[in-house]
Amino acid sequence: MNIGSILQAVGSFAGLAFVGLLVLMISRAGRNQSSRSLTPITILVLVVAVLFTSIGSGLVFLQANEYGVVITPFVPNGYRSVALTPGLHWVIPFFENVQKYSVARQTYTMSSTTSEGAVQGDDSIQARTKDGQQIFIDASVIYAVDPAQLIQLHIRWQGRYEENVVRPVARAAIRDAVSQYGVEEIVSTKRTELEKAISDKIKASLGDNQIIMSDFLIRNIRFSDEYAKAVEQKQIAEQQAQQAKFVVEQKKQEAEQARQTAQGQADSAVIAAKGAADAQIIQAQAQAKANDLIGQSLQSNPQILQYQYIQKLAPGVQTIFIPSGNQFILPLPNTTTAPTTPAP
Repeated sequence: MNIGSILQAVGSFAGLAFVGLLVLMISRAGRNQSSRSLTPITILVLVVAVLFTSIGSGLVFLQANEYGVVITPFVPNGYRSVALTPGLHWVIPFFENVQKYSVARQTYTMSSTTSEGAVQGDDSIQARTKDGQQIFIDASVIYAVDPAQLIQLHIRWQGRYEENVVRPVARAAIRDAVSQYGVEEIVSTKRTELEKAISDKIKASLGDNQIIMSDFLIRNIRFSDEYAKAVEQKQIAEQQAQQAKFVVEQKKQEAEQARQTAQGQADSAVIAAKGAADAQIIQAQAQAKANDLIGQSLQSNPQILQYQYIQKLAPGVQTIFIPSGNQFILPLPNTTTAPTTPAP
């Protein structure tokens, strides 16, 4: 409660007191009783009532977020040229009054949800895209009255600017912007661009009508039942395609794994075969080297071969029969003694 309201309350109470005293005086006069003592009090109460009521009516207090347009009969156009700023002001009682306007930020919401929008029921914006699809948009416009142009706003719209400016401007801008985009663009890559296009258009239009737009929000985008069903089917098909692609990729990986395993086994076999071949070559080289050494040793000591031959014979062998006409491969050592001649 501001000081003007307090003074008006005091004036109203004094007015009631004056009426009460006046009734009392009339009652006493009807009973032939003197009312001289009440006369000064009654006059004083009347003066207090008139004075406080007048002062209270002339004082106007504006909150920090309020500006006021003074409507007066004392100027040709019917209003003061400068709006009242926040604080306490004086106007001519009973002749001038103040139309208050809030300059705080306000939100106007158009939504399909009943409890969210400024209008009860489904208040979403129906619009058609460039490719003929119908969509439903929930949106909010955050705005404020321009205090520097409050007088002009009052002249043009007075208190009807929300219904006559903010709402139609926003809905028209949304429909116009949506018609420039395809439905696929709106739901994917161009949503931010769409929101900016709508915001720029609303901001310019509200600015022409003494209103400052702070922000614009697309709260939700819905589609017709037919399109929503088509999108759902498309998503299912894409998921199935992705699943099939995953299976194919998995099979490719399994085939590649099997190929690499086979390649590893083949490489292992090649390495093993090469190792065996290298081992045989080394063994053959060693054998050849040994044969060379043996040959050199036999050339230096041929008796070694005879000795080895004898060593391989069975123990106790004294006689060897050889087919007639064949020679011994190796000369045999003489293992028997010559026969003795008997005495004559």
